[in-house]
Amino acid sequence: MNVDLIFRIAAIGMITAILHIVLEKSGRQEYAYLVTLVGIIIVLGAVINLVSQLFADVRVIFRLY
Repeated sequence: MNVDLIFRIAAIGMITAILHIVLEKSGRQEYAYLVTLVGIIIVLGAVINLVSQLFADVRVIFRLY
């Protein structure tokens, strides 16, 4: 597993959390929730990519077509 991906996910989480707190303190709760949702979607996109790559590797290893 790539350690780089773990750091990227952690960085996205920290940036999302900071933006959420700043927007919430300024009274823009809708934008804060939107920023959080976008952060989750970005991370899920990366995870889905990894899972699809895992299934492709398993298919190749066990010669499942």
